[in-house]
Amino acid sequence: MNLYEHTIIARQDTSPSEIKQLTEKYSKIIEKNEGEIVKTENWGLLNLSYLIKKNKKGSYIHFKIKGKGNVIGELEKNESIDKKLLRYLTVKVKKFDLDTNYFTKKETEDKVKN
Repeated sequence: MNLYEHTIIARQDTSPSEIKQLTEKYSKIIEKNEGEIVKTENWGLLNLSYLIKKNKKGSYIHFKIKGKGNVIGELEKNESIDKKLLRYLTVKVKKFDLDTNYFTKKETEDKVKN
């Protein structure tokens, strides 16, 4: 089994309920193709470095996936025709970092430390 980190960026005008639907939709595709979702993270609405299809911001969803290559092929095939998505990226990794949350706010990290 290969390990993948997969991130999708949805349009900035996508509602929270639509974000949840997107997460469920792609989770089902992964599971249908014998993949396993280790962790799902909703990073929220973040600024983009440059305009993508006239959007300044995007809602980020990040998946940590165990599976074979056909899982990613099927996932990216469905994402390429989805009008709600701006971009997607898949990276093959050797192991997952399940401890670090990179997109939590600094205030909550300070409270945890104290």
